[in-house]
Order: sequence, then structure tokens, then C-alpha cells
Amino acid sequence: MTTWTSDELDHIAGADELQMAPLRRNGILRRPVPIWVVRDGDDLYVRSFRGTDGGWWRAARASHMGHIRSGGVARDVTFVEVPDTEINDRIDTAYHTKYGRFGGSYVNPMVAARTTTLKLVPR
Repeated sequence: MTTWTSDELDHIAGADELQMAPLRRNGILRRPVPIWVVRDGDDLYVRSFRGTDGGWWRAARASHMGHIRSGGVARDVTFVEVPDTEINDRIDTAYHTKYGRFGGSYVNPMVAARTTTLKLVPR
């Protein structure tokens, strides 16, 4: 399994947004959408602001593959679903820490969307 380099982690985690393009069922990438990304140790995580209604999230969950761009890094990734465990508590904190300046009307839905947490694994 491929891992993120320290530089990739720093660049992606340092960026405000990540361009997410999940693979559709027909094998074609969806049009990229901007989303928030957070780091926990050597791992990167995303959630759907719209919860399970988010189109990019539904495509990512169905295909488990896609492409991301952020902080000057472009990589094909595998999306790994994250069960609602203690890791989500750390991800909640990461969202508050990184994006708290945008206010609760943006951060609170991200924290509430724990069931949509996906880990980004480079391919």
C-alpha cells in the first residue's frame, strides 16, 4: 500500500480546500468539487458537508476510487470508509481547529457528518 510523503501531507493539510473527483460507476471521473480536508497523524480525512446526500460522497462511497488535488499535490486515491469510532473524535477536533474561523454554521455540519468520514489513501 502506498503512503503519503511528509511533503504531501504538509501541503494538503496546509491548504484550505481539496479538489475531489470521485470515479463514477462508468469509470469516468466526476467533475472536481472543493471540499475541506483534515489531517490526523499520517492520514487525511474528508467528510460531506451535505451528509449522505452529497453527490461526490455517494460516488466516492460507491467506487472507492478517485483523484484529488490540493496544495500543489495531485494523486489518485482510494476512499476508505471510517466507522464511527474514537478516530472521529480526533477528526471532529481537527475540523474545529482548522476551520473554526469560518464559524459554526460551516463547521458544525462537518462535525455532525461523522457517518460520511472517508480516509484518503494514495494509490
